[in-house]
Amino acid sequence: MSLFRNLIQLSTSKSKPLLQNPNFLFTSLSHFTTDTPTRYAGLEPTKGDEKPRVVVLGSGWAGCRLMKGIDTDLYDVVCVSPRNHMVFTPLLASTCVGTLEFRSVAEPIGRIQPAISKAPGSYFFLANCTSLDAEKQMVHCETVTDGLDTVDPWRFKISYDKLVIALGAEASTFGIRGVKEHAIFLREVRHAQEIRRKLLLNLMLSDMPGLSEEEKSRLLHCVVVGGGPTGVEFSGELSDFILKDVRQTYAHVKDYIHVTLIEANEILSSFDDSLRHYATKQLTKSGVHLVRGIVKDVKPQKLILTDGTEVPYGLLVWSTGVGPSSFVKSLELSKSPGGRIGIDEWLRVPSVPDVFAIGDCSGFLESTGKPVLPALAQVAERQGKYLANLLNKIGKDGGGRRNSGGEVELGDPFVYRHLGSMATIGRYKALVDLRQSKEAKGLALKGFASWFIWRSAYLTRVISWRNRFYVAINWATTFVFGRDISRI
Repeated sequence: MSLFRNLIQLSTSKSKPLLQNPNFLFTSLSHFTTDTPTRYAGLEPTKGDEKPRVVVLGSGWAGCRLMKGIDTDLYDVVCVSPRNHMVFTPLLASTCVGTLEFRSVAEPIGRIQPAISKAPGSYFFLANCTSLDAEKQMVHCETVTDGLDTVDPWRFKISYDKLVIALGAEASTFGIRGVKEHAIFLREVRHAQEIRRKLLLNLMLSDMPGLSEEEKSRLLHCVVVGGGPTGVEFSGELSDFILKDVRQTYAHVKDYIHVTLIEANEILSSFDDSLRHYATKQLTKSGVHLVRGIVKDVKPQKLILTDGTEVPYGLLVWSTGVGPSSFVKSLELSKSPGGRIGIDEWLRVPSVPDVFAIGDCSGFLESTGKPVLPALAQVAERQGKYLANLLNKIGKDGGGRRNSGGEVELGDPFVYRHLGSMATIGRYKALVDLRQSKEAKGLALKGFASWFIWRSAYLTRVISWRNRFYVAINWATTFVFGRDISRI
């Protein structure tokens, strides 16, 4: 607000004719209300001559697919998220070792829904939602700042006609001490950047004179906890990187670097048995040491298993699944089994009007008789697409305003059909499991043909043509010249 006051003072002293039109300065800000003494601003409820406002919390698979499909002739769209892009998570592990560049897996929100950058009533706010006032149909937010030398965060509020909660989930630590302090998760681009910088730093430090054999082995020991698709794919990418690039570039330490994958049960437990056995065999052949155990404690340079085994590490990547975030837990809404926000068959939150929840933060209520769906990208994407079509239908039928959709016929409820699972395990090999459920029968493929299917499928599923071009060029460059090992 101090910026606005300075502009007004400047216009008073140097450009008095501007004040002949008192609305000149604030024409583009007519939606906002401000309260200068408490530095609290916001978006007021929409008026009759304005489009209804859909507020989307989150910019993951579910929220971005919703924003892509929503009709901006019917609604203004406001997105609130601590990141201004969507991450194509299936290819995130490839960025850690230089197979892909980071920008290849990130798509700006403004490209996914151009109205957010252009339409006068649509906005993107780099912020976190801090609370929900369902009675007043308003969300309270706080801006995200970066570092100590930036402006202090401030609070604002947004009134909504329809609210879509698509906040995703956070990595599960199971209350194990030291995980958040010493391990790196693999869910965001910044995580991949941190892993890459740590890995390359350890490689360079291990080549320094005077380093003991024990310390060299610890620095170059990469430990991955969690044998799901993310952990297995990262282990496969890392073993590929070691075999094809590290052994050539860091010949002095090539015999010290190794990868350990720790899993409490079987790796890739949701895949077909034959595919799991094949993955175990190929990972072992690639030099990945598979350990069955449960982590009890994580210390700065080692982790301790429940049987007392101590595992030293230089890089620790944690990939043991996800659970509800602390904000989702704090919401006074009905919850599904597992603590997610409870929804009905139309993805509505029954306990409050005009609120929907999609993606990893939501789950069907027990009263629906449906199981809680897995936290998968294809589930979130399908829910986002369904809800965009449902909101478009509601808007066309005149139910877009707050408290006005009760009489609108919603149509068919959401139905999820699993399309199958894929995972790459390195060395031009992958797994493709096309069963609709773990108990069902279906096609199971492995080997080079599966790797080709995996790459083709994800290349077509990458968010935009721009990113598809980036990914294709990155893959071709890596194949011809090898991975980039620059630490930038």
